[in-house]
Amino acid sequence: MSDALQYEKDTVSAPARSMFLISPHDTNVVDPLPKSLRADTAGVLIIQGVDSGAPVTLNVAAGERIDVRAKLVKTGTTATIHGFA
Repeated sequence: MSDALQYEKDTVSAPARSMFLISPHDTNVVDPLPKSLRADTAGVLIIQGVDSGAPVTLNVAAGERIDVRAKLVKTGTTATIHGFA
């Protein structure tokens, strides 16, 4: 496989290099830390950003992208969430 960007530095604004399903948990930090999230199904999303002191509850639509570096996706989240890192 040829990758024209293989020597480019990965930055927050660069395209994601990996995608992964996030299982909600109250204390397990999301690893790797995502650049953004995507809601695959509509529902409630409870997240805490890397520099936030408290979680935020959002109602999300299926297909919605959330541009946040979330360290926690908390229990109580009903939407199916993927991380992009």
